[in-house]
Amino acid sequence: MPEHVRIREVGPRDGFQNEPEVIATDDKVRLVELLARTGVSRLEVTSFVRADVIPQLADGAEVLRRAEIPDDVSVTVLIPNERGLENALELRDRFDEVNLFLSASEMHNRKNVNRSIAESLSGLERVIARARGEELRCEGVISVAFGCPYEGEVPRERVLEIARRLVDAGCEEIAFGDTTGMANPIQVERFFDGLDLGVELTAHFHNTRGQGLANVVAALRAGVRSFESSFGELGGCPVPPGATGNVATEDLVSMLHEMGYETGIDLGRVLEAARAAQEVLGRPLGSHVLTAGPVEWQRG
Repeated sequence: MPEHVRIREVGPRDGFQNEPEVIATDDKVRLVELLARTGVSRLEVTSFVRADVIPQLADGAEVLRRAEIPDDVSVTVLIPNERGLENALELRDRFDEVNLFLSASEMHNRKNVNRSIAESLSGLERVIARARGEELRCEGVISVAFGCPYEGEVPRERVLEIARRLVDAGCEEIAFGDTTGMANPIQVERFFDGLDLGVELTAHFHNTRGQGLANVVAALRAGVRSFESSFGELGGCPVPPGATGNVATEDLVSMLHEMGYETGIDLGRVLEAARAAQEVLGRPLGSHVLTAGPVEWQRG
């Protein structure tokens, strides 16, 4: 029986937030609904950040309210702080999981959320306690876990100290983000080798320098079975400039299926959603399978 790999589609949040042109709410709802019917089990729909910080997601509550998502799809929203959680809880019946984030380097955390790591952790511990009280599953996301564009190398032990704090606070999943595409496969395999925090471990790679799928394979070799990706290779980190490109969901699914893993995701439907996103954005998207099409083995 093929081994199963879990994928969370993050395009409607992590992908859309990086687009310079405002995407119409109707288009967002349509794309979310297309993604929700691909067979993906987890879907990050939006975030509850301030509209002046990420104007693209100012309509997040409306998208969450309107999108028709099958009951078997776990809906995730990104929560930056206690106020964000308060706003999200007005739509508590529309989501199951919260994504809570901070950076593994002081400078990136300052530029991203204008807080020190210690301040972020203290705030997140309060948010996690409240979220767990609302019976929400909590994912802690650690950005720049494999390298920081401002500080360079990020010590593994520092990343794991942050991860342990998040686990102790109540997170049931920890995602390690290669936020600006600095990781390499040897580094990734060493990072995850033997790692056991007692919770689900997730890898979130960006394809900024073309190593995203190679890093996925390295993580698989080290035992990781949970990944985050974005249809059409949309997205990236708003800071610093140039850090674009999540691993494309269709590229990831295609590769995993070719390698003999099961995802439960219909590749054709992901491609349908990516083509629809191309039409909405009015430009070609960067994923390889979207350009070349799926592999077709001519087996007699």
